Amino acid sequence: MMDNLRASANHLVLKIILGLIIVSFVLTGVGNYLIGGNSNYAAKVNGQEINRAQFEGEVMRERTRLQNELGEQFSVLAADENFMKRKRQEVLNQMIDQALLDQYAKSLGLGISDAQIKQAIFNTPMFQTDGKFDNQRFTSLLAANQLTPDSYAQSLRNQLLNQQVVNAVLGTDFTLKGEADEIAALVSQQRVVRQAAIDVKALAAKQQISDAEINAWYNAHKNEYLTPEQYRVSYIKLDAATMAQQVSDAEIQAYYDEHQAEFTTPARHRYSVIQTKTEDQAKQVLDALKKGEDFAALAKTKSTDIISARNGGDMGWLEESTTPDELKNAKLTEKGQLSDVITSSVGFLVARLDDTQPAQVKPLAEVRDAIVAKVKQNKALDAYFALQQKVSEAATNDNTSLQAAEQVAGVKAVQTGWFSQNQLPEELNFKPVADAIFGGSLVGANGAPGNNSDIITVEGDRAFVLRITDHKAEAAKPLDEVRTQVVDTLKLNKARQQANQDAQKLLTALKSGKGDEALKAAGLSFGEAKTLSRNAGDRVSQAAFNLPLPAKDKPSYGVADNEQGNVVLLALDEVRSGTMPEEQKKAMTKGLAQNNASIAFDALMQNLRKEAKIKYGDMADPQQ
Repeated sequence: MMDNLRASANHLVLKIILGLIIVSFVLTGVGNYLIGGNSNYAAKVNGQEINRAQFEGEVMRERTRLQNELGEQFSVLAADENFMKRKRQEVLNQMIDQALLDQYAKSLGLGISDAQIKQAIFNTPMFQTDGKFDNQRFTSLLAANQLTPDSYAQSLRNQLLNQQVVNAVLGTDFTLKGEADEIAALVSQQRVVRQAAIDVKALAAKQQISDAEINAWYNAHKNEYLTPEQYRVSYIKLDAATMAQQVSDAEIQAYYDEHQAEFTTPARHRYSVIQTKTEDQAKQVLDALKKGEDFAALAKTKSTDIISARNGGDMGWLEESTTPDELKNAKLTEKGQLSDVITSSVGFLVARLDDTQPAQVKPLAEVRDAIVAKVKQNKALDAYFALQQKVSEAATNDNTSLQAAEQVAGVKAVQTGWFSQNQLPEELNFKPVADAIFGGSLVGANGAPGNNSDIITVEGDRAFVLRITDHKAEAAKPLDEVRTQVVDTLKLNKARQQANQDAQKLLTALKSGKGDEALKAAGLSFGEAKTLSRNAGDRVSQAAFNLPLPAKDKPSYGVADNEQGNVVLLALDEVRSGTMPEEQKKAMTKGLAQNNASIAFDALMQNLRKEAKIKYGDMADPQQ
């Protein structure tokens, strides 16, 4: 990975980082990574194998990404076998595409050097502090995203290679200047338009609606006038936070004694190292150090581990769990003590112990408040879970009401008012509670009250038990209740139909040269001319830019609906060439080039797939 990063396993600092990441994999469940026992390949692309371990690793990273992005919703999706199957196939397809792209790049003689990768990492603002590359920030960000330096470098290499292929296919200037000027002229074009609006609301007020029309509309559109399903709920809420408990000095001391590790800062050591390729080089470095040469200066010029070398060999504070065996076995016990030459899997090392911090246990007085809070919380949770069990049993044993559960809980059940599915009371606004209420299992026959719910736990330290006391099914509102709405709708529909008919007659008259008389007879006239732009977005502007160009001294006409719901006659008098600021034109040209690049790249990938020999392993489903 890079001149000095591609072989990250060959650097002591990165070895430590990888060790930390491996620990995190163990803690988060490495079982998902090692799926199945066979060693068959996921796919072969023109003979190049994508092995199972690579594939499952990418699947795991995609799962982690989705989990971070979707939160609790991911667990619901992950339970859907078809969803996860599609995701696995998407990951495999991406890996196949990358293999095809790598092969194509090689055929063109393209490639990304380790030096380019290294420079790209050093130049990434995300990895910098005060404008300079920050190794600690780099490693912590990778670890937070469950990436190793190797996997990140490979991802970066793929991105740069993809861009290099695009550049090779498209060249440096994909959008011609003349083409950009023509598009800019069209985009910035302006149209001078006059408007005459037919007031639909005024027409609606004049419409007559019969009882037969009202009944026919209501019967055909009852589903537009529904009263949603309604519920009333009685519930008991249990909350651990309300179950305050007293804590004795003996309990505080017992917790402190039993949880010493929580209050102990582990011992730490700070080392500096110089890494070399050969044993002779390491011996030369050790001799120089013994003669008094500066360790940091030698590390910057002699060490092959570029990450620690940038810091003068300093590796920062290391706890026992993160210290490499090579340093543990060096038996460095005194500050400033130098090791002998150390043979390791990454080459040869000379190490120095810079500082030591012994393990320290915080005194009870310093952590007393935290212990009191913790013990109170634990006791409250114990009381909460015990009460939860008793309330659950009472609600189950007496399933016809919440009276028994009330007695055990020591509180009166709360009765809600009527609410619908999209108006859940705030106190009950939790997904598990909503699922119980609206799932149907708590409603009895013919809408009668049903059973008590099971205990419903929300957010870990709160719980509900509830029953639906009243229920009304979804039903159409009676005609008398919605008669006014029906009449208004019918009047508006008739008015809009009449306005469109009148507009078409007027349009015909305008096009035949008899528009002035027709407009006067209709009580209409065109207003003052307005200049419209293509990017205005309103309906009238969109219609104006769809009209044919006007002839000399003769407008072109059309009809549109405006934002107020009126029908509008349009007279297009003039088309003007607009101007586009140079910066905007540059941005537009860049967007066109990117769009063209995307189209060309997609076509390239389709062609590569069409010509490739792709063989799927037993684990893959090429039909997905």
